[in-house]
This record gives sequence, C-alpha cells and structure tokens, in this order.
Amino acid sequence: MTGNSSVIPPSEPPPNHVRGLAITLAAGLFLAFSGAFGTYEAPLLRRLAYWLPVMAVGYGWGSFVTTTIARRARSLTDNAWLIGGVAAVAMSIPFTLFVWTASRFVLGSSMQLAGIPFLFGYVLLVSAALTAINLLVESRRTAMTYADPALPKFLERMPLKLRGAEVWAVEAEDHYLRLHTSKGQDLILLRLADAVDELQGIEGAQVHRSWWVARDAITDARRGDGRATLTLKNGAEVPVSRTYAGLLRERGWI
Repeated sequence: MTGNSSVIPPSEPPPNHVRGLAITLAAGLFLAFSGAFGTYEAPLLRRLAYWLPVMAVGYGWGSFVTTTIARRARSLTDNAWLIGGVAAVAMSIPFTLFVWTASRFVLGSSMQLAGIPFLFGYVLLVSAALTAINLLVESRRTAMTYADPALPKFLERMPLKLRGAEVWAVEAEDHYLRLHTSKGQDLILLRLADAVDELQGIEGAQVHRSWWVARDAITDARRGDGRATLTLKNGAEVPVSRTYAGLLRERGWI
C-alpha cells in the first residue's frame, strides 16, 4: 500500500509535494483508523506505526518513479492518466516487497512469499486510487493557474492537451488557427486578429498575414531573395512579409 505523486507534464506548474504528501498521510490515517486490509487485528498505535511510514515512503518512491516515467514518455504521449496508470503499476511491483517486509516486522504478519501476488493487488489498488486523487487535485490547480486574469487571455483557449505548453507560434488556416507549442500542435476556431489581441503579455509579433510568432521560439532568422524567414524550435519555417519586416528589424529579430 503506497502513495503516489501527481503526474503533470514537465512544462506545466510543478506538482505541490507538500499537498501530495498531506493527501498521502491523510489516506494513511484513514487506513490506520479503519484497520484496512485486515490490519484491524493490530492495536491502533501499531497500525499508525505501520501505515504512516509505509505511506510516506510510498509517496517518495512514487514521486521518483512517476517523474522518471513522465520524462521518458514525453516524446510518446502527454496523457497524464496513461502515464499515471503505468507509473502505478511500475512502482507497485517492487514496493510490494517493502510492504510485505514491513507487515512482518511491524504487524507480525505470517504471510509467506507465496502470498505476495495477492498483496500486490492491494498495493496496486491504493497506488491507483492515490494517483487518481493527486491527478484530479493537480489538474484543478493547473486550470486555476491558467484562469489567472494576469495571464494572456489566449491561454484560456488552449486545448486541454496543450495546457501549460509554451506558445511558439499561431498560424492561420482558413477559419482555424494552428497552434505551434512546446507540446505539439492543434487547431482552434478563431481569427488571427483576435488571437493577436489576446496574446498581449507574451513577447511576440505578427510577422505575416497568416503568422504570429513568439520571440523566444525563434532559433534562426535568415534573409534571401528580398524576404526573411524565421525558424522555430519545432523546425517550422515562418515567412516574414515586407509589411512586418521593418518592425522586426527595429526590434532586432532579423
């Protein structure tokens, strides 16, 4: 039985470990007082001496496993629930041995090694439940962060899978806008002119009738045949029209 840290992609606000540990220890108190999973036969103080350290160690182990998996899965998926599920299974496999050992020494359990697969089910159940709780809490915290009126209004329009990403560029495609971000691309229904107004607060500029670009997203700027082209962090090449070239030269972008 173990706690787990929240799963938030790296570009989003970092998880609040104080809150996560508090949730985990609260769960430990509940499990101790309720005598969950057959521990009711032990005295209350012994149950507390078992559940609270187990849950605290589980939270630390879960944080390490979750962070490691999230970093390696970044190029494959940004689905926090999928990452959380994989992390819950991965952390529960070795942690079951820790729980088995703690049960024998603290609670005097007589469970043999043959019972470990059965114990694994309990550990995975608690891990999955706490992972889900932390995910819900952190997703709500992230949503509140991006609802901050001090932030550009445009960030509120970001699709859920792109929340927390750096906005690199906005490209007009018919009636839609293609968002180029640090977490990939997606389309939203909006006029470029409206997007430019709502992007106030992010250092950037409209560079073409179909493009707005963030200053920090530019990795290269080159001129040729009387036109300039900007290269973004994701490799996209953005044309600079003559209408905006003068302003960009004044700013030192090209």
